[in-house]
Amino acid sequence: MNRPSDKVCIVTFGCQMNKLDSDLLRGELARAGFSCAERPEEADVVLYNTCSVRDHAEHRVLSHLGAYRRRAESEPDFVLGVIGCMAQRMADQLLARFPFVDVVCGTRAFLRVPAYIRRAQQGGGPIVDVGEESPGGRFEFDRAARMRQEDHSAYVSVMRGCDNFCAYCIVPFVRGRESSRPPQEVVREVRRLADDGVREVTLLGQNVNSYGGGLEPPVGLADLLERVNGVDGIERVRFVTSHPRDMTDGILRAMAGLEKVCEHLHVPAQSGSDVVLGRMRRDYTAAQYRDMVARARELVPGLMLAGDFIVGFPGETERDFRLTLRLLREVRYQQSFIFKYSPRPGTAAARWEDDVPDRIKRERNQALLVAQEEVDTERRAGMVGRRVEVLVDGLSKADERHLSGRTRGNDIVVFDPPQGARPENLTGRLVTVELTDSTPLTLFGRLSGRG
Repeated sequence: MNRPSDKVCIVTFGCQMNKLDSDLLRGELARAGFSCAERPEEADVVLYNTCSVRDHAEHRVLSHLGAYRRRAESEPDFVLGVIGCMAQRMADQLLARFPFVDVVCGTRAFLRVPAYIRRAQQGGGPIVDVGEESPGGRFEFDRAARMRQEDHSAYVSVMRGCDNFCAYCIVPFVRGRESSRPPQEVVREVRRLADDGVREVTLLGQNVNSYGGGLEPPVGLADLLERVNGVDGIERVRFVTSHPRDMTDGILRAMAGLEKVCEHLHVPAQSGSDVVLGRMRRDYTAAQYRDMVARARELVPGLMLAGDFIVGFPGETERDFRLTLRLLREVRYQQSFIFKYSPRPGTAAARWEDDVPDRIKRERNQALLVAQEEVDTERRAGMVGRRVEVLVDGLSKADERHLSGRTRGNDIVVFDPPQGARPENLTGRLVTVELTDSTPLTLFGRLSGRG
């Protein structure tokens, strides 16, 4: 029987990679005899898996940590830990501000956390580890297949780190340099997930298009997609995130020719201005980005694109912003992630004057959001009347009388379950839905057939 102090809650902030890291850690915790709690108040060990990509994300974590001072002082057996990007970036600062934190473990060593919790329980804290995963720097793990957020879908790490050093981005500093997993390891993990009921996998990398660097024999993302496409039981394959510079025709042809690889790409543009792109160190122009989009849509019929944009980057003028707004409208993204620039310590841009007033950043942010909603409204309205393949996620969060799922192009679809059927029996299944209505964020339809 587990002691109360063997119950751990992981609170996760940030990207898909952080969510996957939390799943990997849950597997290691289970092997070490710990159990998982859904809420911090139910656990005697609370771990914050943190994000440093934006200033706002760090402030949210700092606010959460401050609330634990009283509990840490009143409960001797309570263990509080900070892992992930913030731990990697500011370990000493965290301990100075929150001396009651017991474990601080970075992005390259977080799988050692179970042992550190045991040490902390025995009075051995604070413990700090922001070193390498292993002496050779490779990230090695044996994933527990059942430790995932969804029963029928899963993230799979194929590479970690980034070598690009964009002027605004802290990822290379907190995640390290690029390191790819051998394809046989990735395929072995995907097979285990498929055997456990997973039907859709998303291959993750900070710059997934550069997968394969340093591996022998040589292998690239197109090769990996072909291998994963061949895994029995898997019905959909996705990959994120892509750098425009590294989008090759080979990758696009693999998308078009492999039946399980979805016609959806997340390719951040960040700006539509060549001046801003140059200062960002993105290594492409707006014209080159447009050419990449045109080539992708030519080679992959029905392709849907998602993008990222940063507004208010140092030196961004009104003309620069108008060029970005024009790019968003021209490309007609399926989805855009839009952020106000905030300086990140250690990056090149952090040394420059943050000279765009916050009021202007907010106005530009809102203008892009409005433009994206206009694109969404028109694009989704044009889909009404079509029949689309949907992978059912489960009950709709907005209305549990309905089911919800996603198309191959990553659009959300809400529809009624078959009369007299148990909705849970369709979760994780491919179905055909005839689209009958739309909003800027959602498509609605009726069930037309089951896979």
